[in-house]
Amino acid sequence: MSQSITVGAPHLQTLDLTVAHATLKDANWQDDLLFSFAIDYPREENDPRELSEVPEVRLWFIRLDSHYPWLPLFLDIESGELGRYAAMLVPHQFSPLDGIRYNPEALEIFVMGKVFTIARWLKENQIDGIEKLKLMVRSLGYELDDGLFELLR
Repeated sequence: MSQSITVGAPHLQTLDLTVAHATLKDANWQDDLLFSFAIDYPREENDPRELSEVPEVRLWFIRLDSHYPWLPLFLDIESGELGRYAAMLVPHQFSPLDGIRYNPEALEIFVMGKVFTIARWLKENQIDGIEKLKLMVRSLGYELDDGLFELLR
């Protein structure tokens, strides 16, 4: 089941997470939920920045991530939603030819932090989601040894 969270300029400018809370608070995390974001933030017509380069947008996502650190596990990987979410939190460059190019060290720290946080959350909530976590990690360009995930079970 896929759900979109629409975030407007007033939410971004005031760091208001109510639109996310309204969607995420009653979610049944054991289902195959997928979330995406529709960001409505007006910019000047000649503004070359990507949304992940707009401070108000990035700050809102940093706050969201502090409330829902396991959310990346439930983002639609196939549509690129996980990549866009990571771009909000990880330093990167954007190239029209190559797309998002993350800072490699920052991405590694982000991935490992998410692995530890999400594995603990899965265990605490008795959710069998390690395979989904491995897929998330692979989609960000990392291949981790299965032994690490065994340690975290």
